[in-house]
Amino acid sequence: MDLKQYLHEKALEIEKALKTYIPSLPAEAERLGEAMRYSLFAGGKRLRPILTLASAEVVGGNPQVAMPAACAIEFIHTYSLIHDDLPVMDDDDWRRGKPTSHKVFGEAQALLAGDALLTHAFTILAASYKLDSVKPEKVLKVVLEIASAAGPEGMVGGQSADIEQEGAIKAQAAPSVLKYIHTHKTGSLIMASVRAGAILGGATLKQLKLLTTYGKKLGLAFQICDDILDATGDPKLLGKPVKTDATHKKLTYVTVHGLQEAKNAARRLAFEAVESLTEFNELADPLRAIAHYAIQRRK
Repeated sequence: MDLKQYLHEKALEIEKALKTYIPSLPAEAERLGEAMRYSLFAGGKRLRPILTLASAEVVGGNPQVAMPAACAIEFIHTYSLIHDDLPVMDDDDWRRGKPTSHKVFGEAQALLAGDALLTHAFTILAASYKLDSVKPEKVLKVVLEIASAAGPEGMVGGQSADIEQEGAIKAQAAPSVLKYIHTHKTGSLIMASVRAGAILGGATLKQLKLLTTYGKKLGLAFQICDDILDATGDPKLLGKPVKTDATHKKLTYVTVHGLQEAKNAARRLAFEAVESLTEFNELADPLRAIAHYAIQRRK
């Protein structure tokens, strides 16, 4: 399949939908609205919401039913990037080739923009689904999936562990801690993106189990490739500086296992992700292609 065209078309659909979910704020909060829009529409692959739509479709569901959840996930992902870039976290000045939010709006407004994007994601989920179109238990399940993936048991927990290990890598603990960081900081939201789409698409228990395996493998492969790109990537393509992980002495797959093993592990995980889709028909081709893309991307 033509993955580039598929990603482009889906990203356009998602961009259009995201614009409908940005709240209209009064003049008193105009600066907050500007900061929210700045980061939400600063570019990006829209990979997580695309995974949500593709997962709904692969189980025979209508991807448009999954669109509110897809947009909510992108709101949460954007919030996490804003907070990651803050001086108290990774202290990055560039994201996607543009100055980071705190460099444009100041640290306080950037922090609040992240808070607003996170909380508004759940407004989207709660307000978008009508009881006559989606069963309330499905909506509740999706809310729980996304909240768990974003919170202390998921992304925030992984980020906390990442910070704790910075500059103080302990060789014996590194592999197990590294796996926890990667599967939570990045992997949790990617897996939730897949699972949310599958649930809203009407997946059977068996289908959901297979797609969960896919999401887990893809999430870990994606973060390993982020580690590789930070070590070897082109800052012009990435839109941000490289080798920052080494500068901050972060625990990464490259620092623990070496560059070649990191590449081998990413390929292995991508292959296993595709293998988990064996029982699905050609509707799973986008998911298969995304797994290959995750380890071949240059940004």
